[in-house]
Amino acid sequence: MGYLIEDVFTMSSGFKTAVLLGGMSGLLMLVGGLIGGNGGLMIAFVIAVGMNVFSYWFSDKLVLKMYHATEVGEDHLLYRIVARLAQRAQLPMPKVYVIPEMSPNAFATGRDPHHAAVAATEGILRLLSESELEGVIGHELTHVKNRDILISTVAATLAATIMMLASMARWAMIFGGFGGGRDDGERGANPLALLLMALLAPVAAGLIQAAISRQREFAADRGGADLAGTPTGLVSALRRIDAAVKQVPLDANPATEHMFIMRPFSGEGLMSLFSSHPPTEVRVKALLEPRS
Repeated sequence: MGYLIEDVFTMSSGFKTAVLLGGMSGLLMLVGGLIGGNGGLMIAFVIAVGMNVFSYWFSDKLVLKMYHATEVGEDHLLYRIVARLAQRAQLPMPKVYVIPEMSPNAFATGRDPHHAAVAATEGILRLLSESELEGVIGHELTHVKNRDILISTVAATLAATIMMLASMARWAMIFGGFGGGRDDGERGANPLALLLMALLAPVAAGLIQAAISRQREFAADRGGADLAGTPTGLVSALRRIDAAVKQVPLDANPATEHMFIMRPFSGEGLMSLFSSHPPTEVRVKALLEPRS
């Protein structure tokens, strides 16, 4: 059920992402309009733009600081792998960081290929072989090349704005807001519609955000395998990381989970519908399928 949104479309991954982002934007405008008419729509738009601008310029620095990442240089194995694959991908050399955590994981961040960073935990460096690390770093560099960091940031910001507005609507209903006081000739919002929006909009936003993230993960897996020259290393890495993360989960901020190559903590039952990553065996199957 959690993957129905992706399965509706049969077009390319990039076009699916554009459609999903359009749906998220439309949902934001619907929420803003229902709460406050044209004025509410404009407020929602301004909030979303402001949050996106802040995320675009500062999210990379904030997340690296959040995980106490330390930059490494040419004498480090991780740096040499990143340099080799970045040259192969014809990308500018990103900054390279190591995170002092034993849970195996990695992510890329930065607003564009010229301001990118790749970070990996100490745990993943100890767990994986060099060929497996190549698959992982190829995956992260594909995110950089496809500008997935920006796409994911926009999706996360839109979802957060929708959830914030829905929360405002719930509180307003409790205290009797949004009932009148408009001077633009519009009628007040239907209370039942407002209640349904306040309850269902955050769920829809979360599902769309998760669908966007999963689309980008599949694309990054394919690109990572191409950069490494074979899917074998990435397939082995994904299986080993998946098993290890269950034993040693990362104490990660849920707002950053979409950035990692593997969801840093397990989610069972209903919460798996909102997972930012496809199941590992689904990713492995996609990597091993012959290309048409």
